[in-house]
Amino acid sequence: MSGVAGFVTATGAPPNAKLLDDLFAGIRHRGRDGEGRYVKGGVGLVHARLAIVDLKGGAQPFLGPNGTALVADGEIYNSPELRREFPGATFATQSDCEVPLHVYNRDKLEFARALRGMYAMALYDPAEASLLLSRDSFGIKPLYYVETPQGLAFASEARALLKARLVQPAIRSEGVNELLQLQFTTGRDTIYPGIKRVLPGETLVVRLGKVVARHRIASPIEGEVERMSEREGLERLGRVLADSVDVHRRADVPLGIFLSGGIDSSALLSVLARQSDNPVRAYTAFYPGAEVGDDHDYAARVTRAVGADHIMVPVTAQQFWSRLPAIVAAIDDPAADYAIVATYLLAEEAAKDVKVVLTGEGGDELFGGYGRYRSVVRSMWLGGRAMRAKGHLEGLGVLRDTGPAWRDGIVAVERRLADVPGTRLQRAQALDCADWLPNDALIKLDRCLLAHAVEGRVPLLDPMIASLSYRLPDELKIARGTGKYILRKWLDAALPAANAFGRKRAPTVPVGEWIALQGAALGPLVAGVEGIQRACLKDRVEALIRSAGRSRDKHATMGAWLLLFYALWYRIHIEGVASDGDVMSTLSARP
Repeated sequence: MSGVAGFVTATGAPPNAKLLDDLFAGIRHRGRDGEGRYVKGGVGLVHARLAIVDLKGGAQPFLGPNGTALVADGEIYNSPELRREFPGATFATQSDCEVPLHVYNRDKLEFARALRGMYAMALYDPAEASLLLSRDSFGIKPLYYVETPQGLAFASEARALLKARLVQPAIRSEGVNELLQLQFTTGRDTIYPGIKRVLPGETLVVRLGKVVARHRIASPIEGEVERMSEREGLERLGRVLADSVDVHRRADVPLGIFLSGGIDSSALLSVLARQSDNPVRAYTAFYPGAEVGDDHDYAARVTRAVGADHIMVPVTAQQFWSRLPAIVAAIDDPAADYAIVATYLLAEEAAKDVKVVLTGEGGDELFGGYGRYRSVVRSMWLGGRAMRAKGHLEGLGVLRDTGPAWRDGIVAVERRLADVPGTRLQRAQALDCADWLPNDALIKLDRCLLAHAVEGRVPLLDPMIASLSYRLPDELKIARGTGKYILRKWLDAALPAANAFGRKRAPTVPVGEWIALQGAALGPLVAGVEGIQRACLKDRVEALIRSAGRSRDKHATMGAWLLLFYALWYRIHIEGVASDGDVMSTLSARP
């Protein structure tokens, strides 16, 4: 895990050293254990290292056969197996991320097909005078780029490209409503004009500062339903879970797990505890004094059952108001998921003891856990509806533009999936994996953990698990009105204390309660932010925030949170306001 960045000039002349310095400064927080630099011809690569594997010898860039060079952010979990495929090769380190150089030497542009892991990497081949930018098939690790007249720059985070002044801090007007209605932005284009994402599973070929070709590996989220019995499904699920957790444990540093009240993290904990020689360190957020349900009692019961060391992390209203600007500052590619509050504070606490954390992201998408999936599979006359048919701010009267264009990105993916074989449930899962997962849930995880130099690993987003789970019959995903049926069934046997089929209050960050405490003072400050005024009606924004939380209207509460997030994000990332103050001072500060 680390940060990568670089520049490919349009002329073939060496990149400017100051530019590489600025790019490195924008990713430095992602890796505090070392730095590396490579310049050859018109290519410059920089790397900020977070040492996880081969602590002494794994510094980057890696140099490979025929003069190739590589910098990578991520982990290649099948590196031991891949090394055995090159019996005569000489490896300079024990690092997992050195292996792709040898795979590339053998497979060329198809090299990513052999990699099992999470990664965003840049591989330079001087013989082809090309730089390859490659990202894993789920988009677990981020990678951004911008094309300029001088050349192409890339980085692990969009803010590095802004810090290097390759683009100006501005927003695409089309992206604002998309963000406010969806809580994330879709596709290749980010909210910043000119800054683009390398798509999940994609490899770009760059020559003389231009993208000249794009290749994409097949997604694990493909294929028709495979008929199988419940017993066979449970047996196969047990095998792939054990295998995935085992390879995701590979590290030379201490490891822990984030444990929520959900099925996903409990299943991972169950497997991890069996495979570990020492008690697992499990971290759970709770909300003292809040009315919403949290994970406190459930997590305590589960950790006792497996003998884990349990660390409860309080998340309070005071922290919300004092720390939220710093949290939003970490989310440069805006993902307005209020779970960023708990995730950031959990990572801060975990960083005191461990350097790697396993989390349950991906379980809902792969096993059919979301309520929206149960709606999708119902006929329209029985209350079914399309995915994300209604925006978060729809009907609240705050937006200036109330047109449907905010769904354009979703519609494009829906059209692409319309001709793909599979059930309605499979297409809904594929839709989430195309945009929601990489552009919301995984951005949240990446930025919040890397802000504290902690590596987040997601064992459920493994090709072996995905290949099985996506192809499961619908009735093994949703049964008796319950999502994640087969995963619950497996957990019920593996860890009875989890009460996998029991009814629990859904844990959530109590943003409505907290906003209600300051609504009167907060409303005018949010409404006064330039970015809010361009997209929204000032009076309606004030009224919504004043009333949020009082009526227990979840729709209004979500709307108020999104406006607060966007106001802070705009002030910090577009106007350049410092993020070291509290919410009120950040909103009221002069740009």
